[in-house]
Amino acid sequence: MTFKPQTLTPYLSARHYFGAEQRRHRESAGLSLVQLAGIVNSSKSTLARVETAELMPPPDLPDRLDAGFGTDRHFHGLYELAKREAHPDQYRRFMDFEAQAEVIENFGAQALPGLLQIREYADALLSRQEDLTREQIEERVNARLSRQDRLRSAQPPLRWAIIDESVLRRQVGSEECMYRQLAWLLEQVDTPDSKVQVMPFSAGPHSLMGGALTLLTLPNGSNVAYEEGIQVGHLYEDRDSVKKWRRQYEVLRANALPLAASAELIRDAMEDHKPCSTPPS
Repeated sequence: MTFKPQTLTPYLSARHYFGAEQRRHRESAGLSLVQLAGIVNSSKSTLARVETAELMPPPDLPDRLDAGFGTDRHFHGLYELAKREAHPDQYRRFMDFEAQAEVIENFGAQALPGLLQIREYADALLSRQEDLTREQIEERVNARLSRQDRLRSAQPPLRWAIIDESVLRRQVGSEECMYRQLAWLLEQVDTPDSKVQVMPFSAGPHSLMGGALTLLTLPNGSNVAYEEGIQVGHLYEDRDSVKKWRRQYEVLRANALPLAASAELIRDAMEDHKPCSTPPS
């Protein structure tokens, strides 16, 4: 059976254009993926995934391609553009990365990370989006909770979450919903697979107050970061950008409350949300 290379979409994004240019120069030089892999000291699978924009080019690949093809800094320039853009399918890619990550580190400034949410809490959050129908809300809640299935597997990832104190104080849903959510969070504070710290109001302002951050460590040792604002998110796969977000997360971790003190603050917040008992008739 004759192999037919996948059709490329070079004008969808800078990453797609990078991959299309790699294929164009490779085919112009009469090289197979295996032959190019030998020239640039890479693997066939990596180059194939770069060509189809499935993989962000490794940081050292652009210069190796420029050297191999004699293209001066052509691929270097394309890479500089690609690593700064918001990739069209980046949230799907982030979900794919999360599903295989060995370590998942979150910071939540306005709401709990999805992996720590109970159904009622997730439903109450998504119900605030006025453009969603009830069916769409239920579909998204189910999708969010399905991400937690892996946490109950034989080999769950290590999770570390830092939660801003405001997340504990702001009621989402009913008092009972919030109380149950915090009770579940309390169970996750210090287990073999889960750690939770609280960033207290007393710590003052910090660099991640404006959004949410997730750092993922993948089985091959590489890292990605996903930073989420009010309306948009951005997936970072290049080493320098991930290193920047990692540094900010570590500063936050150092200034957050220890595990025991975090648990105590969660218990205190639970009292604020404790449902009132029905008065006797």
